[in-house]
Amino acid sequence: MKYPSSLLALALTVALPAVARAEPVSISLQSVAGGATGGASGVAIDGFSIDLGTIFLPASGSAIFAIDGLRAASDYTVTLAIAGLADGSTLNAEVLDPINGDDGLDPADQPSYVPSGYSTSNNFDGLSFAQGSNIDRSATFDGGAATVTADENTNRGDLLSFVGLGTGTAAVTFGLRDRVGDRNFLVRINAFDGTPNQSPVPEPASMLLMGTGLAGLVVRRRKHTTGA
Repeated sequence: MKYPSSLLALALTVALPAVARAEPVSISLQSVAGGATGGASGVAIDGFSIDLGTIFLPASGSAIFAIDGLRAASDYTVTLAIAGLADGSTLNAEVLDPINGDDGLDPADQPSYVPSGYSTSNNFDGLSFAQGSNIDRSATFDGGAATVTADENTNRGDLLSFVGLGTGTAAVTFGLRDRVGDRNFLVRINAFDGTPNQSPVPEPASMLLMGTGLAGLVVRRRKHTTGA
């Protein structure tokens, strides 16, 4: 019995193992400022893990990475080491979105550090630090772990802040997601002395601790009122 050539081709396609497709991810160090160096040659991509290498990032320093080609709706783990930090430094990581048709909710007054052709990320552009995923968000400084806060529930931007307790080098981890996929966008890393210059909100674990503390205060007040 003879079969049409199209059916034979389909059968061969099903029978043969799929050829592994290389990740089409492209990452480059677009710019540095304030004495920042490094990062350009340390970028490595392994599946859904991205290593940005080591950046020397003194206070007021910044580095901007251009990222392109993430798979749609996929979560990537990003790691990097940041050296040259002063005691009590704060690290910020921020997503910058290319200007296109999804920027209607972006703030009209953009920060001066945003490059031409980009804007801060709003809640509907599909770019984020893998919000809601199980990817770790952490920074471990030479003096101990950092406090992590996030601002990603407003249209002002997507921002992670890591407030450290020591000097020297920090190992940083966070996630990235492009819901649409295969787009070029930026991730800006900067450092400065002191507390964050914006108003991020605590991560869920910190919010749980805060809520537990408030609940304790309410119980104590009720006992005091009832004389228990």
